[in-house]
Amino acid sequence: MCNVMTYKKIMKQNLVIFLFSTLALGACAKSTETSTKAAQPSAELQQKIQKLVEKTKKNMIFVEGGSFMMGDFGHVTRKDKLPITGLYAAMPLHKVTLDSFSLNAYKTTFDDFDIYTEATGQKKIAMEEISKKLRVPNAPAGVSWQQAHDYCQWLGQQVGIPMTLPTEAQWEYAARNRGEYVIYPTDNGEYEPGRNVWSDEQRQKVKKTVGVDMPIPILGRFPPTPLGFYDMATDGNEWMSDWFDPQYYKHSSEKNPQGPMTGTLKSVRSTYQVGAAKSLQIGGSVTTIYRSGENPEPKVDESDKDYLNPNDMTAVRCASNSPKPFISNKES
Repeated sequence: MCNVMTYKKIMKQNLVIFLFSTLALGACAKSTETSTKAAQPSAELQQKIQKLVEKTKKNMIFVEGGSFMMGDFGHVTRKDKLPITGLYAAMPLHKVTLDSFSLNAYKTTFDDFDIYTEATGQKKIAMEEISKKLRVPNAPAGVSWQQAHDYCQWLGQQVGIPMTLPTEAQWEYAARNRGEYVIYPTDNGEYEPGRNVWSDEQRQKVKKTVGVDMPIPILGRFPPTPLGFYDMATDGNEWMSDWFDPQYYKHSSEKNPQGPMTGTLKSVRSTYQVGAAKSLQIGGSVTTIYRSGENPEPKVDESDKDYLNPNDMTAVRCASNSPKPFISNKES
């Protein structure tokens, strides 16, 4: 009798556990289904993403790999054998060999980045009182290093080809037309304010037009480099994937260098060009070889946090290490 009672009790307990587990699994499945539905982008957002994908494929320029001498090449090309900038971080000149890669012809705009933040459920960037006035059509999005990195990875997922930030070596190789001894990343290798880069006078006109007393960067205003890249000598620094070390060139690897393993600053290329165009030219910060580091997560003073985006002057231009072009000759 005791065994029968015990058996019935055990069966009853198992039935309760089974029913509870079934209800729990059903609720979990329902929750997952609801979550999946909520994560699905709207038809309008899907259309925006598709347009961004098509735009990205069109603008990714394939750069055939090869070897070049990276760094300050002044002593090789100048009659006086002097360096171009005198920046010790750009020395010594050293051999680098790169695999083929692709790099976007343009920096990422606010419109592009807004699609990413909407798709990932994040707030729009640069909505501070002053910074939001920089949100003019075709202006480069000012982002932190992590935002730049995450955006490129997300964009690669949408395109179906892995994307990331370029290395310093890739950027310089592309800016120098596959490693030529080019000082300025412009259409003709010269620095000509008003014709192939912004002049101070042009900046003043843009400031008056948008009604804010600071330079407003606008992409694609001037001719591209021979390889097809725009605004490499103007309109904000560009984040690189590398950590920054001013001594790195002394022990850089030759094959596809990635920069130091660790650091506190991230490498940037290009320049602010916020004014005084001539002094920037002389100082070398708009040259193809100039390199420096920036805080990957900069902060602004507490009193300015509602007015300024701390990343106003750092932009993103995505790259891909895929050995094939994004668009084949048949598609183009």
